[in-house]
Amino acid sequence: MQYTSRFTNSAGGVKELYYSNGGMIDMDKQTVTPTGGLTQKFADEMKMKANLLPSFSLMDKVEKMSTDADTSGGGRGDPQTNANMRNWMECVRSRKTPNASIRAGYAHSIALCMNVAAIQTGEKVTFDDKTQQVIVGGKPYVHA
Repeated sequence: MQYTSRFTNSAGGVKELYYSNGGMIDMDKQTVTPTGGLTQKFADEMKMKANLLPSFSLMDKVEKMSTDADTSGGGRGDPQTNANMRNWMECVRSRKTPNASIRAGYAHSIALCMNVAAIQTGEKVTFDDKTQQVIVGGKPYVHA
């Protein structure tokens, strides 16, 4: 199974922005920033801890990681996030299989689809494991 997604229009060319609870990877600028990460305000509302990655250049980080076994970024950020990012970047370049399974990728895709459905409808969203469908208002969600 292969999943590819690219959103673009004639105004800005191709941009690849990947968001997580720690921030954003901007493949156009080759940077990581805390943009979109879990801020203290929202973390407090959910009784969680904030999770914001520091800003850094992917090129600097990849070069450092290739020569340094310290995947924690010199004490900055979450070591697991940095290690996963390093594995993913290496696999993009080498076309090898990443450490995370396709099931993990599928689970993340489901979560993203549920998020989009909730944002677009404003309703509670569930996932029917049996039919593998996102459910809104008791019916399968169909993107408009």
